[in-house]
Amino acid sequence: MKNNILSKQNCEKLGWIELITGCMFAGKTEEFIRRLRRYDYAKRNVIAFKPIIDQRYSVNSIASHAGSMLPSFPISSTEEIKDIFEKENKRKPIDVVGIDEVQFLDNQIVAFIDQLASQGIIVIVTGLDKDFRSDPFKNVDQLLPMAEFVDKLTAICHSCGNFANRTQRLVNGGYAKKTDPLILVDGQDSYEARCRNCYVKPE
Repeated sequence: MKNNILSKQNCEKLGWIELITGCMFAGKTEEFIRRLRRYDYAKRNVIAFKPIIDQRYSVNSIASHAGSMLPSFPISSTEEIKDIFEKENKRKPIDVVGIDEVQFLDNQIVAFIDQLASQGIIVIVTGLDKDFRSDPFKNVDQLLPMAEFVDKLTAICHSCGNFANRTQRLVNGGYAKKTDPLILVDGQDSYEARCRNCYVKPE
C-alpha cells in the first residue's frame, strides 16, 4: 500500500467530518443520501462506500428504508476503501467521501476518515450510536468527539409513539439475549425503534 495515497490532494481545501447517528429507523441513510446528492448537484466529485455485509436492499447501492438509492462501492475493509479511493482520485480529484454504516467496518476506518478530512476532503459518515444492548457502537464512539458536525436523529417508538433513541432486536417474536451476536443485518422484522420506557435491555 502506498505511504501517502493523498499526496496529490489540494491540502489548502477545508476538510471536515459530518457524522449522522442515532438508532435504527431514524432516517440516517435518507439524510446521508440527501447530503451526498446536494454536493453532487454542486458539481463536487462524490464517492460513496457501504459495508458489503449490508445487502438488505441492494448490493451496489446505499438504500434507505424509505426506498432512496445511491450508487456506491461495496467494501469489506478500510484497505479496500483506500485502494478504491486512490484509483478514483487519480482519475478525478475527489471532494466528498460518504461512508454508510461505519460501525460494520474495522477499527482502522476512524484514522483514515481523520486523514481524509485533514487532507481537505469532506467526509460524511452514518452509523448507529448504540448496539441492541444499548452499549456504544465501535467507530461511532470515536468519531463523535472527532467530527466537526454531529446530527443525532431520533425515530418514533414502535410501541408507544414516543421519541425513540434505542434499537430493540427481536428474535422469533421475543427479545434478543445479551449473548446473541452483536452484528445481525436484517430488516424490519428483526429490529424496532424504542424509547427509553419501552426498551427492554437484553439479559
